Amino acid sequence: MEGPRRRTRASGTPPGGNPVTDRHILVVAHTGRPESLGAAVTVCEHLRAAGLVPVVAADSLDDIREAWGADALHVLGDDVEVGDLELVIVLGGDGTILRAAELARGGSAPLLGVNLGHVGFLAESEKDDLGKAITRALGRDYLVEERMTMSVRVKVGTEVIYESWALNEATVEKGSRERMLDVVVEVDSRPLSSFGCDGVVMSTPTGSTAYAFSAGGPVVWPSLDALLLVPLSAHALFARPLVVGPNSSLAVEVLERSQGFGVLWCDGRRAFDLPPGARVVARRSSTPVRLARLHQAPFTDRLVKKFALSVTGWRGPVEPGEATEPVTGAIELPRLGEEEGRPA
Repeated sequence: MEGPRRRTRASGTPPGGNPVTDRHILVVAHTGRPESLGAAVTVCEHLRAAGLVPVVAADSLDDIREAWGADALHVLGDDVEVGDLELVIVLGGDGTILRAAELARGGSAPLLGVNLGHVGFLAESEKDDLGKAITRALGRDYLVEERMTMSVRVKVGTEVIYESWALNEATVEKGSRERMLDVVVEVDSRPLSSFGCDGVVMSTPTGSTAYAFSAGGPVVWPSLDALLLVPLSAHALFARPLVVGPNSSLAVEVLERSQGFGVLWCDGRRAFDLPPGARVVARRSSTPVRLARLHQAPFTDRLVKKFALSVTGWRGPVEPGEATEPVTGAIELPRLGEEEGRPA
């Protein structure tokens, strides 16, 4: 099954099979920021007014309860299980969406991101369209897109000492600023190259616009299933970004000769110290992350919009006898409720 190519229309029954009268929606927000907290309260009010059950994470409970003034809030893990969620509404940037993916792991509820941050590559709506996004969520008026994730395993010898996963990337980094990390990288259990470096990024296509992009890696369309390996400041002649097939495995081993220890970071959220001799293996996970999509703008348009790329002069495909004017401004993603078509 190819993750990002699988798009399904949200059905009238939640993923866990609960009846329509028992719809649980998890609301995830960066409640330390007033704008995000206010948006979370707005969403919770709309959900409750429509007869749905707003659910919050335990670490957000006090902030939302105090701001909203409502005592009867359902808490994820205490009152509602992950498998009972219909949808996760995420209010914030990509970091908040990664946190929401962590909270919802193990269930099938899709994530609907409303961007309150900076880039918001994974978000589907902007803050000005929050009300329309809520309406679409209430009516289950969205498509579900699956994004490939990675399983990550750390071994020392034959012993597995840590296991995790990543939606964006798993990064092996040096643990101390003053020392390089000596590593050897491998593909499909075969050694490829050893070098000193600041680290190595192993990424999914979704993560190719995140840390891997900043490190000089290629942008990979999410419709392509693949794994990326991007060295960080490697002291080597052969230290180029690599793209391998989805059934391949990538590994980074911290060599015994390394004078410093390493640190594994998964999506910048989960860390694990790596002693010399530790080997980090990343491969495609069988559990994707599901994203709720409100419109079907091409990924190219998202890329142009999020990175503010210039497309001045573009005319697009021209049929015989057809006249077109070159683009003179920025390409805009369609707002909710607008027809999606060729950018003007």
